[in-house]
Amino acid sequence: MPNPDRFQNSPRLQAIDERLEPLKRFELRAPRSRNAAIVQWVALALVAAVLSALFFLPGFLGAGVAAAAGISDFNKLPGDLNIGQFAQNSTVYAKQGGNDVPIAQFYAQNRKDVGWADVAQVAKDATTSAEDPRFYSEGAVDVFGTVRGALSTVVGGSVQGGSSITQQYVKNVEVEHCEGLTDQKKVQACYNDAAGVTLQRKIQEMRYAVGLEKKYSKQDILLGYLNVVGFGGQIYGIEAASEYYFNTSAAKLSLPQAATLIAIVNNPSNLRIDEPNNKDNGAANGYKLTKARRDYVLDRMYVNHKISLADRDAAKKTAIQPTVTPTTSGCAAAQQVNAAFFCDYVRDVILNDPAYGKTSADRWTTLNRGGLKIYTTLNLDLQSVAQQSLSKYIPGSRPDIDIGASNVSVEVGTGRIVTMVENRAFNNTDQPQPGTTAVNYNTDEAYGGSQGFQTGSTFKAFDLAGWLEGGHSLYESIDASQHTFPMSDFSSSCGTVSGPPWPVSNDEGSASRLSVMSATAQSVNTAFAMMATKTDLCSILKAAQGLGVHAAKTGAQLNSYPSMILGTNNIAPLTMATAYAGIANGGTVCTPIAIDKVINADGSAHKVSPSTCTQGLQKKIAAGITYALQGVMRGGGTAASANPYDGTPIMGKTGTTDNSLQNWMITSTTKVAQATWVGNVSGQTALRSLDFNGIGGGNVKFSIAKPILQALDSYYGGDAFPKPDSSVLYGSQVTVPDVSGKTPDQATSLLQALGLTVTVDQTPVPSSQPAGTVAGTNPSSGSTVDGGSSVTIQLSSGQNTSTPAPTTTATPQPTNTPGNGKGGGTGGGGNGG
Repeated sequence: MPNPDRFQNSPRLQAIDERLEPLKRFELRAPRSRNAAIVQWVALALVAAVLSALFFLPGFLGAGVAAAAGISDFNKLPGDLNIGQFAQNSTVYAKQGGNDVPIAQFYAQNRKDVGWADVAQVAKDATTSAEDPRFYSEGAVDVFGTVRGALSTVVGGSVQGGSSITQQYVKNVEVEHCEGLTDQKKVQACYNDAAGVTLQRKIQEMRYAVGLEKKYSKQDILLGYLNVVGFGGQIYGIEAASEYYFNTSAAKLSLPQAATLIAIVNNPSNLRIDEPNNKDNGAANGYKLTKARRDYVLDRMYVNHKISLADRDAAKKTAIQPTVTPTTSGCAAAQQVNAAFFCDYVRDVILNDPAYGKTSADRWTTLNRGGLKIYTTLNLDLQSVAQQSLSKYIPGSRPDIDIGASNVSVEVGTGRIVTMVENRAFNNTDQPQPGTTAVNYNTDEAYGGSQGFQTGSTFKAFDLAGWLEGGHSLYESIDASQHTFPMSDFSSSCGTVSGPPWPVSNDEGSASRLSVMSATAQSVNTAFAMMATKTDLCSILKAAQGLGVHAAKTGAQLNSYPSMILGTNNIAPLTMATAYAGIANGGTVCTPIAIDKVINADGSAHKVSPSTCTQGLQKKIAAGITYALQGVMRGGGTAASANPYDGTPIMGKTGTTDNSLQNWMITSTTKVAQATWVGNVSGQTALRSLDFNGIGGGNVKFSIAKPILQALDSYYGGDAFPKPDSSVLYGSQVTVPDVSGKTPDQATSLLQALGLTVTVDQTPVPSSQPAGTVAGTNPSSGSTVDGGSSVTIQLSSGQNTSTPAPTTTATPQPTNTPGNGKGGGTGGGGNGG
């Protein structure tokens, strides 16, 4: 009987045994017919001829393979394999302490390419020993394994193993090409070409392998193989596998760990070690199948003199104990730095931007396979302050209201988004949990957001734009005593205005005559309704649109009903912050951006769509609006309690819808704008009826915003806003003439000729003037008012008082005297401050 140890004593015989080992495993099937027997005889004859050529002419690969395949011109097959870039993880970064820190990754395959020095030698030795022990000494093709596979195919079997590492690398590269395609039919056809069980594919694989070894060194090929090969699930490449299965790097792999990973490569689906409950190969049986293969790898390392007998035995005794460390693909990981919703917005920006691919499928591929380094605009230090301030008052959920809240900040002049937070935790799974959502309350529906929220009186900034563009001024006097407005009082160059009378109310008390400045500071709804009767509604709408304002719902349009002026449109907070930043920027609005730069996997710069800045308002109009909105933030203004009073000039506006369902606080300095929203995500619960950490629901927006404003001012500072022109402040001045004793028609004609708006009060007042004639005016004769101001004619009753009556019966009132009403909810769908 032959001595089995003789091969160990003879390196030459051992080498021959290793060469023949693939053929030993081949089992010739019994022919079922005479024709099959003939085919087998011919195949065996061909194999015998090929083996002879291979033994005596090991370098003569082309002719041998050609003979085995029956192909006459092997060298004419394509030989230049386009390796390209393997799928790589894309990483999203944000600023923290002035440094770029990773917050999330996107990948279709979890892979991180590494260099030769970043892979432990035991991993390299394990790979060659188990997969291709003659890798360094022979050519590109494992001829014995290939012949066995070819013979199996000829006689009715299938193409089997035995490929060299170079051949395996070729196959993995071709499969990677398929993974990068987006058309499903093309993907399937590609897989058939790359991994189909055909002799023709095997020959082409061999041809590519030969070409590959002419172009690259053995070291390059082995490293390429280790970077591309799959390790189960979405884990690809030795570095990602080391991190995932053992929480270490490829450079620090121990011998048992390296052998285990290379064992998995043999059958990634069945030998992966991240399924501890697997009955066949789990923690209970010590990952039995994987251990058997691992021990085989260790044996081959010993046989090939890569490790000592002691090393092998010690490694075999080591139990397989994985330390599975998942790397989440997507934005869930960014939750730990309060940036998941911002991350999700970045994702949607890329998936909607043609700069990353012509089609949505192309853009998905770029993000999930492109290995991009995405450097965003987010400031994690400011983000932390915003999240803490918001979460201090607004919980993720509470039983008495479907509560939502958010904050977003945008740089003036650049459009860079620096904060984006909300009250709920990010959850885009199909298993919703209380206090979580996938909806970004800050953004449009098309970018993962909601359909927006009514903005209330924050929309009045655009009312002011239409007012000033119409030639009116900030100190113009307004009659705010009217509470019902027929549709005939309004006009719009965008279309007809029709419908029932519109009832408008103020939040607190009532207001009579006051200046636009005071009406803005106090957010008096009836004053703005009266202003709208003197303004083209279309100009208000166009002013808002010029500043980038649009409906949050995809495909929806802003309405232009009169109630629009009090904020009935559903708009996203990011849109409103952007618009206010445009006002603060002299009327130049810059579209919001979330990405500063992107670097490709090869280190080159990727195209990034920049912010687009356009002049949405005239500078003098923008200066007038900022002047008026500064009054909102000072004593007597509706947002004075939110002002940090840190020396940074600030303007802003509050917004409260009917029944305080939605509440807003929008501000801007010359450097940064922010929008804070608190309200009903759904339902009709009045926030004023609720308490949030000791603060009433109607005022909690101020408590949330103040720390955020302090942090923004500390980081950015701010300059003084430009003072508006005199014409914007005061307009053209008109002296009210004395029209007492004239008929109402005569007085009306005289006053209108001066550009004044005239109203006749039909309730007679005591006067020395004849009954039915004009007793006086309000403002009184001799008063100086802005052009276009309202003047009320008072009719005489014809009855004298006990004391001599003055020329006019009304007491003069300064045009900038504030009324006692504050902007609040209105009837008929109106909104307030």
